[in-house]
Amino acid sequence: MKTLKFIILSFIICISNFEAQTIEPVKVGLNIGNIAPELDFQNPQGENIKLSSLKGHIVLIDFWASWCGPCRRENPNIAAAYDKYSKSKFKNAKGFKIYSVSLDKNKSAWENAILQDKLIWKDHVSDLRGWSSEGATIYGVRGIPYNFLIDSNGIIISKNLRGIALHQQIDKLVKSL
Repeated sequence: MKTLKFIILSFIICISNFEAQTIEPVKVGLNIGNIAPELDFQNPQGENIKLSSLKGHIVLIDFWASWCGPCRRENPNIAAAYDKYSKSKFKNAKGFKIYSVSLDKNKSAWENAILQDKLIWKDHVSDLRGWSSEGATIYGVRGIPYNFLIDSNGIIISKNLRGIALHQQIDKLVKSL
């Protein structure tokens, strides 16, 4: 009888611990597994674009600037990822989007870099405050280029992906190219 009581008690404890672990809500933050903080800035035409408006898609939040040499050298890779994955079918998402956050202060330099680097996606935003950018502050960006990859629910799944690592991470989410 003692053995049976012990087994039942152990089972109840296990179930209680399991339930406590599974009901913990996902929190907003900057770690993998957190909900990506909201961003809401203007595009070059002066229209606000919220990061949350892209929910349902895999989204690369890309922090960069026209004056940043490493960013400009990484832009062809970002553009190639957009070209490749914007046409892909994903397992758990409607598609792939890039939310580009510029740390520029000069609007015309920002717009020219978008054209020169052939960054053809539409979700380009900036508050034109340079390193004082609210987006950079919210995301703790201390160096660029820097990025966050989020899933269709806005959960951070990876960060600071460059070169082939970006493609390899997105490939894991693709159903078919």
